[in-house]
Order: sequence, then C-alpha cells, then structure tokens
Amino acid sequence: VINSSFINMKPPDVTKNRKLKTEQLLKVDDHDFTMRPAFGGPAIPVGVDVQVESLDSISEVDMDFTMTLYLRHYWKDERLSFTSSTNKSMTFDGRLVKKIWVPDVFFVHSKRSFIHDTTTVNIMLRVFPDGHVLYSLRVTVTAACNMDFSRFPLDTQSCSLELESYAYTDEDLMLYWKSGDESLSTDDRISLSQFLIQKFHTTSRLAFYSSTGWYNRLYINFTLRRHIFFFLLQTYFPATLMVMLSWVSFWIDRRAVPARVSLGITTVLTMSTIITGVNASMPRVSYIKAVDIYLWVSFVFVFLSVLEYAAVNYLSTAQDRRERKMRDEMRERSLPCTCGMSQTRTMLLDGTYSEADTNSLAGYTSGTMGPEEDMDMPRDMMTEKQPPGEHTVVHLSASSESTTTKKKGIRALNIIQNTHTIDKYSRMLFPGSYILFNIIYWCSYCLGA
Repeated sequence: VINSSFINMKPPDVTKNRKLKTEQLLKVDDHDFTMRPAFGGPAIPVGVDVQVESLDSISEVDMDFTMTLYLRHYWKDERLSFTSSTNKSMTFDGRLVKKIWVPDVFFVHSKRSFIHDTTTVNIMLRVFPDGHVLYSLRVTVTAACNMDFSRFPLDTQSCSLELESYAYTDEDLMLYWKSGDESLSTDDRISLSQFLIQKFHTTSRLAFYSSTGWYNRLYINFTLRRHIFFFLLQTYFPATLMVMLSWVSFWIDRRAVPARVSLGITTVLTMSTIITGVNASMPRVSYIKAVDIYLWVSFVFVFLSVLEYAAVNYLSTAQDRRERKMRDEMRERSLPCTCGMSQTRTMLLDGTYSEADTNSLAGYTSGTMGPEEDMDMPRDMMTEKQPPGEHTVVHLSASSESTTTKKKGIRALNIIQNTHTIDKYSRMLFPGSYILFNIIYWCSYCLGA
C-alpha cells in the first residue's frame, strides 16, 4: 500500500537552498556595502587591466574613436571573505553587483558608452575566500580624440582612453595598472581600413579638479599612422593628371580659341570638384592641411594655364592689328607690301612688261597680299596685266619642289608662325616648376615624418 502523503511530497527547492547558503556565506546582509572597504582607513588599491577586443572606427569629422574592450578590476573586500574547503572561488553574474560595493570607474571625455547585454548583461563577478574580488565587464565606448590634421593625409594620430574614479579621490581609492604595461593586451587581428596601429601602451598620472581634489587617472594610449595609398589614388594622382592635362593647350594652335578655352575651363572645374570632395570628409579646421597645399598649388597651375592663353590671345590680336595697320598704310602709299614673306624672292613688274612675259611666270603668286593670304593662294594663279604706272609683286619660290611638297612646307611654316613665344616658354616652365614643387612637397612631408 502506497502512502498518499508520500505521493504528495514535493522535492526540495535546491536553488532556494543554494541561494540562502550563498547569501549567508558572503554575509551580504550583514554589512553596509554603500561604504568602500576599510572606510576611514588608507586608500583602497584597485588594480585594473584591459583587453582591447576591437578598435571599431576612427572619425575625422567628429574627432573621436570607438573601442570595444574587456575592463577588469581587482580589489580586496574582507567583508566578502568566506570559509570554504571545496570552492576556490565563487562566480556570479551582474545581479550580485547591485548588492555589493564596486569601484565607480568611468571614461573621461567619453561621448557614448554602453555595457553589452546580449544574451545577458556582460558582467562577471568572482569572489575568492580571502575577500579578493575580480569584477569584469564588456563595454563599448566612444571617446574624443584631439587630432592634428596639419599633415593630413601624411599624418600620425595619438589617441588615449582615460579611466578615473568619479567620486573617490586618491585619499580613498588608488587606481593603478595591475601589471604595468602588461596590463594592456590587444587582439592581433585588430586592423583599420585607413590606419596602421603602431603601438598600444599605458600611463598613469594624477588629475586635479579645483572643487573636489586629486584623482588617479589611467591612460590607454595608442598611435595610428594613416595609409597614404588610398589618397594617392583618389586625390593626388587625379590632381596631377589634371595639371598635366592643362599643359596640352600649349601645343594647340593659338587660333583654336574654342579648343583651348574649353580645355582650360574643364580642368579648372575638375580641380574644384576634387578640392570640394576632400574637404567634405574633413572637419572644418582653421589651419592649412598638407593636402590643401598640394591641391591649391595644383589649382593655381591649372588656373595659370588659362591665364597664359588669355595673354597669348591678347598679344596675338594686338600683333595682328599692328600688321594690318602697317599694310593699310603701305597701300595708301601705293607701295607693294612684302611683310611677313620669308624665304621668297620678290620681283617687281611695271607696265613695260608684256602680257606674255607676265604669263611666263606661271606657278607664282602676285598682288599685294599679306602673309596669310599669300600662303593660302594657289601657286598656278596667273598674274593680271597691270595698268601703266602700277607695279605687280610676284613672289618667286626659291625651291623647285612639286606643288604637294610646297603645300606641306607651308603648313609646317604655318604651325611655327602660329606658335606664340609665350607658349614655347610655357612648355618648359610649367612642367619644370610643377616637378620642383612635387620634389619639395614630398621631401618635406615624407622625410620629415
């Protein structure tokens, strides 16, 4: 026969019994944990070590960085000591943290920070029988970093994450790195797209506040060097190509106004776009950056190439005006004009020559033409018979080549004559000056780094 009372008996609540035993073992309810350990005595030492899990981002616009790390605190609280022959330590989650005293460490110059809570709050508390406590938490913090962009993008930035007690001065709480420089450990897989992480190191010093006193402050310092290859492809190389493209106008005929003007305006607008794009991703600092020097000097070279053609066009127009005025004056004096006719022989025919003699000069030009008109005139034009008292100018070619060869020579001569002296000097002066600027620029910023 089965006893009904035995059936209705419930198994004991082991969890509840363990909880009661744990609370009694740590004596949580027997002490006032709102007070620090050894209150009224010397400052309690709190050791700190940090393991950097990731360096998530660096923002030049906001001048800050985001870091995820494991922050661990070590101290001794004799109120939590217990006697145990089986347990070397007792581990708890974040629920016990609310019942005991923990250091009130915060991040100085922090903009945003949070403790991870997936799947549960990432807090661990480990208590040893002699009262030593290990308090660990996983936190992501975004802190300010005062960056200097005077050498951007050839710069090296130094940032630091600062830890400090909010309430306890150095007379009550002494923060220190538990194992010196070895207190900071990093993951070897940490990397950034634009920066090379050169080194991490730790320092500590006292911070003074006029209202509250002196506090121990710990620093996590790290140095970042920017990768230059991205900016070479996106900024320096396109800017250099635009400057070189502006030099093409020096080899274009000075009379081709639409070609040279459109080329100059295109390069100027492209340089303006590059400068605007670079400044859009940078903070509005009041000093000049290294990339600004390069881009603005390149912009000046492009702009000067436009001004160079303006000078060439103006001087060429003035020269043509003077030549036209000279020809008009010679016509008024009834004198033949031979200006600008190089490498030719001139023959004056007066009215005493017969028409047959004049027709025998087939293949030569006649009249009072300017240099441009003379070069474009067909060589087989016949000279007209002039009235008595007037003269006919006949240009006799010194060579005996065929008509096709003569036309090729005329075209070559035309190109030489249509190249202004300013263009000839600009072909050497502009590239030479830009190469010299690049040598000085890269030597100053790369060798001086």
